[in-house]
Amino acid sequence: MSINVIIIDQGPVRLIRMNRPDKKNALTSGMYDGMAQAIESASGDSPIRCIVIAGVPGAFSAGNDLGDFMKAATGGEGLGNSVLRFLYSLARAERPLVAAVQGVAVGIGTTMMLHCDYAVAASDARFSTPFVALGLVPEAASSLLAPRLMGHRRAFELLVMGKPLSGEEAKACGLVNQVAPADQVEAEAMKAAQAIAALPLEGVAISRRLMKGAPDEIVKRIDDEAEQFKLRLKSPEARKAFEAFLSRKK
Repeated sequence: MSINVIIIDQGPVRLIRMNRPDKKNALTSGMYDGMAQAIESASGDSPIRCIVIAGVPGAFSAGNDLGDFMKAATGGEGLGNSVLRFLYSLARAERPLVAAVQGVAVGIGTTMMLHCDYAVAASDARFSTPFVALGLVPEAASSLLAPRLMGHRRAFELLVMGKPLSGEEAKACGLVNQVAPADQVEAEAMKAAQAIAALPLEGVAISRRLMKGAPDEIVKRIDDEAEQFKLRLKSPEARKAFEAFLSRKK
């Protein structure tokens, strides 16, 4: 388990906290594996009945760790096995997922909302997906799920044009359920999770499966996007975008 992922079971609710505040929760391979394990193990006969994914004040997640990302890119891995494992765990999760979002939610920090059953955002939340600006393509099956959720035009604004969304804007387009003051976001998310956990387990599971359908279509889109992502990483557009980004970081 990554030291930057904290897992706390509170009765039937499992809290997964991304805890790398010095890097605004930029996700490393170890963090992806730790979160995936926490989701995968909440299945079958597990007493866990709902999962809450949270960050730290001011940062849900800044997206992929740049070092891990560049290593995967130059090594020809594309998104990398740890990222894919986490994405598959979201798509195949047997328990409802609740998100508690404060501050920045970049890339996967935004696209994982599409897999959550309930989400609470802070008034300071800022959702963004700068994939295309970096010469890449969306991931996490967002090219499938976002248009279904918010319609093609709004999804195009978010995923292709990279237009950020505030907490209120995310609520207006259905990306989150609720907006709360930053210091109340986690409490509101836990309240929702406890309410879900108190419902009949099989009734929730069957209803959720009927609503979401089999995960096969979502997993296939994750794989299709990952293949395009891998190809795009080698493109002149992506190389130019990353060189410009890295020069700004220095």
